[in-house]
Amino acid sequence: MSSEIDSSTLLSRASQLIDLARKAGADAADAVVVRSRSQSVSVRLGKVEGTESSESDDFSLRVFIGKRVASVSANPGFDLQALAERAVAMARVSPEDPFACLADEASLAKSYPDLQLFDATEVSSEMLREAALAAEAAALAVKGVTNSSGAGASAGMGGLVLATSHGFAGSYMGSRFGHSVSVIAGEGTGMERDYDFDSRLYYAELDDPADIGRRAGERVVKRINPRQVPTGKNVTVIFDPRVARGFVGHIAGAINGAAVARKTSFLRDRMGQQVLKSGLSITDDPLIVRGPASRPFDGEGVSGERLAMIEDGVLKHWFLSTSTGRELGLPTNGRGVRGGTAVSPSSTNLALEPGDISPEELIRSVGNGFYVTELIGHGVNMITGEYSRGATGFWIENGELTFPVSEVTIASNLKDMFMRLTPANDVDRKFGVAAPTLAIEGMTLAGQ
Repeated sequence: MSSEIDSSTLLSRASQLIDLARKAGADAADAVVVRSRSQSVSVRLGKVEGTESSESDDFSLRVFIGKRVASVSANPGFDLQALAERAVAMARVSPEDPFACLADEASLAKSYPDLQLFDATEVSSEMLREAALAAEAAALAVKGVTNSSGAGASAGMGGLVLATSHGFAGSYMGSRFGHSVSVIAGEGTGMERDYDFDSRLYYAELDDPADIGRRAGERVVKRINPRQVPTGKNVTVIFDPRVARGFVGHIAGAINGAAVARKTSFLRDRMGQQVLKSGLSITDDPLIVRGPASRPFDGEGVSGERLAMIEDGVLKHWFLSTSTGRELGLPTNGRGVRGGTAVSPSSTNLALEPGDISPEELIRSVGNGFYVTELIGHGVNMITGEYSRGATGFWIENGELTFPVSEVTIASNLKDMFMRLTPANDVDRKFGVAAPTLAIEGMTLAGQ
């Protein structure tokens, strides 16, 4: 991965695009370049299966004529004037959008901090290969592991260059490194699969590949010979942290301003009301130094700030971009993200803040229940909150994890789950969505 991150040339081309769009008749415009560089190596059973490398600088131009808007995209080497003229011609015949606009000039970032998002460490294909092989070898060395689904290692960088017709010009880049492995234990119809991985902004902070492999092997061996358990109501279910992150993602989806505007969120009428138990908070902070999802400004040039999205159980904010905020009669809070030619709101470093007890104490407090390590399927209705997922994990008996469990379904409604949620104190903030071990009371478990 090249350490070269100078974006001055890209910023100059973006500014030229805007000037040409204005000359072609646009009232306002912004231009974005999404930069991406990546390389990866995958191995299986000690042999390299694939080596990939990619580079791209994807340009997009968005132009406004009155309340009409159009966007076009292109790769490097395009004709600037032709692209600008095409965008303006498209805007002239587009239907009016009363909410589409640039961010207000007053909300644009005038300066922004260095969040230390880029590690210039050069990682060769050979280094990636060795890391993937080491992770797989460590996993296969665990007694009971019978096969490998493969291991991988990757290094990449990505970032944003943004210029607007009302004076914003800025860029940032971030790096990302990762190791992963997936292995199998058991034979025939009794085979089980599990995995482990790590992903960091800084290469030196990655977990050792052998540690990742060993954890994956130990996880999968524990899953051999799973049982079913009887159907029951009012079961306490504990979510392992890597499953809990997905659960917190459901909360993020429910408080996304775009879903609220479309009336596709079951929390759309709950602003200012209690949606979690008292004492629980969910924060979102784009400005964490070396944060996994940090950004000095959003996809519209607006600086965000740390927000308690839910504070002491009470819903305080939606995630908002400028257009979504306009639709809801609210100002943006700097959560706009570029997705192709569109801007939509999204979280940054999102965290369900931890509780006061350890995961072990939480499990002991349950007595009997179900500890979930993996969820299957997509049975979540974000309009009604109905929740039903296939699950695997371990049965909790007398406050201890006992035998592995599979082929069961857990069900409830997210509104009830939010109000019955108890977090442990083991939140891991190395992921863009951070969550501790979670206990949720009163779920239905469908088994035998």
